[in-house]
Amino acid sequence: MTDRKRERPQDYFSDWKEREALAEGMIPMVGQLSRNKNVKCYIYGKSLVNRSVLEIMKDHRYVRQVEENELSEFETYPILSAVSKLNLGAAHIDIGRLAVQYYDRGAGEGLSPEEYVGQALADLIDATADPEARPTDVVLYGFGRIGRLMARILIDKTDGGDSLRLRAIVTRRGKAPNDLVKRASLLRRDSVHGAFEGTIRVDEERQSFVANGNEIKVIYSNSPDSIDYTQYGIDNAIVIDNTGVWRDPEGLSQHLKCKGVSKVLLTAPGKGGMKNVVAGINNDIIGPTDTIVSAASCTTNAIAPPLMALDDEYGIVSGHVETVHAYTNDQNLIDNYHDAERRGRSAPLNMVLTETGAAKAVGKVLPQLEGKLTGNAIRVPTPNVSMAILNLTLGCEITREQLNDYMRKVALHSPLRKQIDYSNSPEVVSSDFVGSRHACVFDAQATIANGNQAVLYLWYDNEFGYSCQLHRLLEQMAGINFPTYPTVT
Repeated sequence: MTDRKRERPQDYFSDWKEREALAEGMIPMVGQLSRNKNVKCYIYGKSLVNRSVLEIMKDHRYVRQVEENELSEFETYPILSAVSKLNLGAAHIDIGRLAVQYYDRGAGEGLSPEEYVGQALADLIDATADPEARPTDVVLYGFGRIGRLMARILIDKTDGGDSLRLRAIVTRRGKAPNDLVKRASLLRRDSVHGAFEGTIRVDEERQSFVANGNEIKVIYSNSPDSIDYTQYGIDNAIVIDNTGVWRDPEGLSQHLKCKGVSKVLLTAPGKGGMKNVVAGINNDIIGPTDTIVSAASCTTNAIAPPLMALDDEYGIVSGHVETVHAYTNDQNLIDNYHDAERRGRSAPLNMVLTETGAAKAVGKVLPQLEGKLTGNAIRVPTPNVSMAILNLTLGCEITREQLNDYMRKVALHSPLRKQIDYSNSPEVVSSDFVGSRHACVFDAQATIANGNQAVLYLWYDNEFGYSCQLHRLLEQMAGINFPTYPTVT
């Protein structure tokens, strides 16, 4: 990436207003591309769909931190404008990366933004292939922390409605007479992730609620094999089991006995020989005949991508994974009986030493690391965002600078860019990563390297980041595969 830094403006406020106007002008173009053409626009992996003016401007500023160079609205606006004028097929287009490529190469060759974009997206122009001919119905079995966040993601990404459609949630009926209203309220307000972005209305007569135009049926059931989904107009659906009650093929196959269900995705580590899959790592093992798949755990999703990247580059001889994990609903609010050791003690008042199977589970996802890692966990009094500390013996000597530079390149320019984010700020703390869409965020400031010993610190939103990983697997199971531009190898 060449040095494209603009001269310091004479008047910062005037410069701000100009860039603000450009960002505001991007919003209708992004919206029309998304709704009318199923083209999603990004700035270095950050979606521009349904973003505010200030959020779009912050996305531009983010590039300065990770690329060590400027990217301004003056550069991206002409590129987005050129994209919006083309008749494109469904795709994901990173406007930021496209702009950088243009000003680094295309402009020097005398090409206009329109000419360069036309060449870069030539295969996409007038393309008629759709990621999926018919929307795939999705059912959330369970409506707890992960279930509600998956609902938010699915609703947010519905747009034109031709990919994934959340059709129903299944839960046990509560004792309150206004159960439906209370379920909708939990989706509307969240103490960690904030208010729902949009509108929600309850339709008691139809036993559903409507979120941003999506009607979601609320089905009450005590068992997974007693529902006829076709009675609700649902067919060939993928059921996301968020309960964690059934974790083996035998238990989860109960869903497949229901009319209208074709596949099941488990939001917990699977047992009994089930395929445990981490998006971006081993998702290629999902075959067309697989009907039950596990998305592993949030911690396995967080540590598998950087471990694979490090093993590919340096080789991992051995290591230990220590997870500093936010407390979960499995723990007690105050001291009380619990089947597991230590977890009966008050979660908001204690650090609780416990075990984690994530280190061993990595061996199922990355067989080359089988038996090389140990692991433990400490539950701490925070409601969300966790940290994984990787203490590794590598196959060669490495410096802190080399390690950080490699991880920055992996986070920005490799196929793992959706799984690994990069932070180089000395001031970040856990709450700064609430809402992160990545499996983990590499903290460059905390890296320690001494010979062939390295210690890496990874933040991860164990709720929302994990849910985004689930959504990536869900798209694959539904046969949805958006072409991505510019391509990254």
